[in-house]
Amino acid sequence: MTPSITSLKNLDLSLLAQRLGKLCQQLDIEVTTAESCTGGGIASAITSAAGSSAYFTTGYVTYANAAKTRLIGVSDVTLHTHGAVSEAVVNAMVAGACRDSGAQLGVAVSGVAGPGGGSDEKPVGTVWLAWGDANHQDAECFHFPGDRQAVREQAVREALAGLVARLDMLAEGQEEK
Repeated sequence: MTPSITSLKNLDLSLLAQRLGKLCQQLDIEVTTAESCTGGGIASAITSAAGSSAYFTTGYVTYANAAKTRLIGVSDVTLHTHGAVSEAVVNAMVAGACRDSGAQLGVAVSGVAGPGGGSDEKPVGTVWLAWGDANHQDAECFHFPGDRQAVREQAVREALAGLVARLDMLAEGQEEK
């Protein structure tokens, strides 16, 4: 039986990373990351697992909007129209990261970690995450409590739990065949 997303989020980051690695190898899937507010934290968590180079070869830290455009192809129009912290941008980030890296699954994150930079519309703690591939993405907005470090840590945990949950469903589907 596939663990719930809630139970996954309760796992230690290293256990989440190990579970991700086991699933990637079982399913022969490569993953990638496109990160803004986490500054490479998701990639760091993934690569904390020994042997991660078998399923994680490329990650992108695109903290600045210009990097999002130059490295993973997020359009200036999308950034200008929706802002960096938006569903449209994280969907474009994960699509571009998968397209550029060749990975079959990716996660992207953009948010307002604080302590400044928030607004009434997007207060500190607002984080968009997207999971998917070059063609299909699934995004969700979170409002994480706490200081900058807490927001970033929660975003990393949510990103990993989302990757594992998606791979768990894929593995379960293969077992049913």
